[in-house]
Amino acid sequence: MYPNFYYIFQDWFGVNWPHLKLINSFGFFVAVSFMLGFYIMSIEIKRKYKLGILGEGKILKQTVGNPFPMGEYVSSGITGFIIGFKIIPMLSDFSVIENDPQKYILSTQGSFVWGIVVAAAFLGYNYFLDRKQRLAEPKEESHKVDPSYHMGAITMAAFIGGLLGSKLFHILENLSQFKADPWDSIMSFSGLTFFGGLIVGGASVLFVAKRKGIKLLHMLDVSAPAMMIAYGCGRIGCHISGDGDWGIVNTSPKPSWMSTLPDWLWSYNYPNNVNKVCNPFVEGDQQYLANSFCNFETTPYLVSPVFPTPLFEIIMCIVLFAILWFLRKRLKFAGILFGIYLIFSGIERFLIEKIRVNTIVKFGMTQSEIISIILFFLGILLIIYSYKRKLPLTLKKEIGTPIES
Repeated sequence: MYPNFYYIFQDWFGVNWPHLKLINSFGFFVAVSFMLGFYIMSIEIKRKYKLGILGEGKILKQTVGNPFPMGEYVSSGITGFIIGFKIIPMLSDFSVIENDPQKYILSTQGSFVWGIVVAAAFLGYNYFLDRKQRLAEPKEESHKVDPSYHMGAITMAAFIGGLLGSKLFHILENLSQFKADPWDSIMSFSGLTFFGGLIVGGASVLFVAKRKGIKLLHMLDVSAPAMMIAYGCGRIGCHISGDGDWGIVNTSPKPSWMSTLPDWLWSYNYPNNVNKVCNPFVEGDQQYLANSFCNFETTPYLVSPVFPTPLFEIIMCIVLFAILWFLRKRLKFAGILFGIYLIFSGIERFLIEKIRVNTIVKFGMTQSEIISIILFFLGILLIIYSYKRKLPLTLKKEIGTPIES
């Protein structure tokens, strides 16, 4: 396993670059998943706009030639100070973060001198750009934009809402960890729950989309394929880093129909996993006690192999994404595609929970199993509602290529 890019480059290329430890494998693939989702959603929004079902676009007006607002200088200075205060000392002396990068990032440790120097450089460059763009007489310009212009704001809403929701649901699912160390539970880079991100992030996206004038059912349909493939991409990070989202212990022999496939597709012991866990028998909200039962320094892997559930989910998400992508042009009414997505997500996660390590919360089921059932029936209800609403996915008149902003 590769908890960060240092281990990837060391294993693949034989180089020893300690600064690569700053690039966390899980975080990298989460970032890639957001960019992939952004790309897929942009494609779909532009396609729907050309079909004329998202309106005629909007006229964006802005005044050019005015001095930069004070807020832009303030944000530039703060950004420069943070880079100088934290990043430069870190690059010049890697030992300050080698053992605990998170502790350094969240501490007051840093260089005030470099912070002031870099902040001054940022402010100077900002002033240069400001003087360059000023006009003796500022003027108002306008241009037409299609709804994909708002994808930056929509993606940021998805990121912030998804992060907050996934962290909140993880805390609710693992209250004993939170009670033992609230600050670490909140600030830890690990511990994110997919359904929490889906619910809060989805609500944030819909809120922003409505403010930008995009019909909610169309926005939901645009999101469906993107969310499915983004989730699968995020699971790549889970598997590569070994973040604990693996399955239950699996010592059963590999089925005959998998005889030609590598053993790690059936069971895996996640060596060098980022959580530094070696005891796979500790389940759910007691997982933080795992190192009490074995020594990760001497056995840097799970002492018994487990189901590689992130791999299973990656495969399922790719297949389900392909189905959603195929259906997106073949359905009659808006909202049906997202209803199908909810049904697929509910079934996929409910099945994988049967072989995953997780915490039982009620009725003998995990939090994810309960939410999976709710999503399944919500998907059915949304499909029924969409058929009754009959919001068309095609119009007779097709709009030409939108003007680029």
